[in-house]
This record gives sequence, structure tokens and C-alpha cells, in this order.
Amino acid sequence: MKIDISALGGIIFGVVALVSGFVLEGGRAAALLQGTAAIIVIGGTIAATAVSFSLNDLKKVPQLMKMGFTRTTFDPIALIDQLARYTDIARREQPLALEAEIEKTGDEFLAKGLQLIVDNADPELIRQMLEADIYAWSSQQKVGVSIFEAAGGYAPTMGIIGTVMGLVHVLGELAGNPNDLATAIGLAFIATLYGVATANLLWLPLATNLKNKAKHDLLMRQIALEGILSIQQGMPPSILKDKLMSFIRPSGESNGNGGQVAAQAVEGRRAVGAS
Repeated sequence: MKIDISALGGIIFGVVALVSGFVLEGGRAAALLQGTAAIIVIGGTIAATAVSFSLNDLKKVPQLMKMGFTRTTFDPIALIDQLARYTDIARREQPLALEAEIEKTGDEFLAKGLQLIVDNADPELIRQMLEADIYAWSSQQKVGVSIFEAAGGYAPTMGIIGTVMGLVHVLGELAGNPNDLATAIGLAFIATLYGVATANLLWLPLATNLKNKAKHDLLMRQIALEGILSIQQGMPPSILKDKLMSFIRPSGESNGNGGQVAAQAVEGRRAVGAS
């Protein structure tokens, strides 16, 4: 895994841009640092999100944050070439020869498919097992995205709550120094700033980031699924490549709706099986 430069750099650039604009307008950067506002907004957002999800879901947040700020290689062409090599081995030797490739794959899903081929499992059973794996994985990804989307929805509201609390305090001190009151009013609105900024620079972008990465991973798994079934059928490498290339564009970029089509196909087959 590599650091996701676009994700991390985007957040840093956004914060710098906001602070720079504030300073250029004559403000002081130190004025934006308010511990009480941060406690109200961040603490309230975490609390509201915790109420919305189970403890098991929330335990995955550190892993989801790691996924958001790291990036794995998305190379469907390399995967297709790898699957073509596997079918060549299975045709020239025998399916059992693929057992030596299982530990070298570096991918649990692909390794599971190869093991099923080595075990001479029924093609329909292979499809059902791998599609069930894709369905379970896809469901987990959706929960992860929902956590950050929920946080992005709660944060601005918590910012407003923090501002109202600050204004209540200001109104209770109306008899004080007017200059102090002006400062207190300005500080009260920092909570709203924190709420809106964290929602639109952190939580919602992370949710979109995870959603896009899930689409890429889903497409890779669908290619692997069809490749595994083709290998078991004894399909020649050249035909296998032509078949799997239909999942991607000629340039090697993912098809815009490839992941969505894959998900619908998996869920559709499960629905038919359930009926």
C-alpha cells in the first residue's frame, strides 16, 4: 500500500486555503484555534455517529481511515494477464498445477478461487461461493461509507449547537465590555466553522474516497470471478483475455458502471437463489 497523495494532500491543501483566505482578509490564524468548539463539534459528531451504528461497525473505523489515506494498485490489465497465465498452466499441465500459485497470488479472493479449482469443485458451487464472498465484502464496504456519510451529516449540526451555546453565554454577559462581547461572538461562530469544515473537508470526502475505491475493488473481484470460471472450463488464454477485456475500457481504465453492474449481477443471482 502507498499513501494516497490526493486524499491527504487534498485535506491539507483545503485547510491551508481556508486559513490563508482568512488571514488575507485581515484575520489572525490563532483566532481559529478554539479548544472548546473543537470538543463540542468533534465530540458531538463522534457521539451521534456512535449512536447510529453498532460497536462492531465502529471498531472498523481505524481500518477505514487507513483505507482512505492509502491506495492499492488498481491494474485490471495485470490481473487479466495473471489469469491468462493461470489458464495456460491449467491447460498445458493440469488444474492441480495451480496449487503452487495459490500462495503467490497475494490476494485472498483469487487464492480462494484457485483453491476451488484445485479441489475440482462444481462450477456452479464456485460461482455461488465467490459471489457470496463478493456480496459480504460489498455489504461491509457500504457500512464503512455510511459511517463517514453520517458523520458528515452530524458535524454541521453540532457546529450550530456549539454556536448557539456560545451565543447563550454571550447574551448572559451583555452588561460587560462591548469589545469583549464582540470577541466572544466571533469565537461562538468558530464552532459552526469547525462543523462545516470537518464535514466538507474530512468526513464526506473520505466517504466518497472509500466509495470509489470500493468500485475499483469490486470490478477487480468480478474480473477474477469470471476468470476463475473460465480457467475451470479450460478456456484458451487468448479467448479469456478477450472475454475479460469487456469489463474495462481499451485504455485500461475501469468502466464507469462496471462495479455497479457487477454488484447488481451478484445481488440478482442471490435473489433468484433465495426464491
